[in-house]
Amino acid sequence: MTESAQAVREFKMPDVGEGLTEAEILKWYVQPGDTVTDGQVVCEVETAKAAVELPIPFDGTVRELRFAEGTTVDVGQVIISVATGGGGAPAPEPEAAPAEAPAAEAESAEPQGRQPVLVGYGVSESSTKRRARRPAEQAPAAQAPAPEAPAPAPAPAPVANGTPVSGADRPLAKPPVRKLAKDLGVDLTTVVPTGEGGVVTREDVHAAASPQAPAAPAPAPQAAPAPQAAAPAPDARETRIPVKGVRKATAQAMVGSAFTAPHVTEFVTVDVTRTMKLVEKMKADKDLAGVRVNPLLMVARALLVAIRRNPDVNAAWDEANQEIVRKHYVNLGIAAATPRGLIVPNIKDAQAKTLPELASALGELVSTAREGRTSPADMQGGTVTITNVGVFGVDTGTPILNPGESAILAFGAVKWQPWVHKGKVKPRQVTTLALSFDHRLVDGELGSRVLADVAAVLEHPKRLLTWT
Repeated sequence: MTESAQAVREFKMPDVGEGLTEAEILKWYVQPGDTVTDGQVVCEVETAKAAVELPIPFDGTVRELRFAEGTTVDVGQVIISVATGGGGAPAPEPEAAPAEAPAAEAESAEPQGRQPVLVGYGVSESSTKRRARRPAEQAPAAQAPAPEAPAPAPAPAPVANGTPVSGADRPLAKPPVRKLAKDLGVDLTTVVPTGEGGVVTREDVHAAASPQAPAAPAPAPQAAPAPQAAAPAPDARETRIPVKGVRKATAQAMVGSAFTAPHVTEFVTVDVTRTMKLVEKMKADKDLAGVRVNPLLMVARALLVAIRRNPDVNAAWDEANQEIVRKHYVNLGIAAATPRGLIVPNIKDAQAKTLPELASALGELVSTAREGRTSPADMQGGTVTITNVGVFGVDTGTPILNPGESAILAFGAVKWQPWVHKGKVKPRQVTTLALSFDHRLVDGELGSRVLADVAAVLEHPKRLLTWT
């Protein structure tokens, strides 16, 4: 089948997680000229939450990769085009377009049309066939390639990716960007947008807020690989690493949490010798063969018991409606350190799981996180979190709340220490727990009761049988 008889279908960057606006292309698994089938994974992307593999939803031959590896792409942008055998594909564009179409409109029809694909081109095609395909919502203003020299604008105006932006119009920006601008005190009408279609991006706002930022950033030349940490020279004293992906999202979330929720942290040191002995007995139990039993499992179970006894702690603060939202389920988050940064996946409905089920879910959650395969859905909807700083030999810390949650428990290292037990000083296994909570909805009494209940269960684990 000739190319003229073929139809071209485009695959856009999907929203792989609720509310995500962009993702970075980590790796392409196909190149121009490769044959793909419905459901085949074509690339791996990293969102603000996790790394995700993207399957393509149709068959065909890869025609063009729109972005290079390492490029951050907005949700909704075309990332790959595929030549199919016709059928339900969109109709081809007309061969010609009105000659008087302004150059600016021709460029705005497809801002990415001139960007080279660094992964590699296929066979060279005519300019007509390589014409950019305009989005459906745009009027059919310009069908022909833009002239080499853009037509002069009737009045000076900022330009974003080749798209004039009228100063009289309300600036185009996504809600999170508008909030960022408000927080930083930046007037969006004074910001020169660099996003597709004249949209103001986070980077534009940060640039406008920085005293060292230039008044008008130069337009980006052509697609280039995402900035990587440059190899330091032998005598280099500094290395600069771009902040993006999970690391960037974590930083923004922690700053937002620290400055919006009034944190209170309480500490308790507890003798967990009985719990550690119970862990060893459970590991030797034939009925629990194949179940991963460890101290973190017992801490998780103790926290769930404490929440059942003090349900008001399992809540969230709704700032917009000025309401406290009490959750009747526990999505238990476990903070996990991964090569891409800190993530907090959660176990859905943890309160309804038996101890073996909780152990299985916990083991799967940790292993999946370390492999970088946690799905965005697994990191949404958490209600409370545990962070196990003890694995690093740290006694405890003052953890920052995961955004949208009211409490987080830090589990410190378990160490042998001299301890008064039954009136005598004996070596006992001791740990320190730290509970941070949102003081808007959790007062000191409630927070103290929760922490005391967790400590009581770990000191006397038989209470699991009477309190649950």
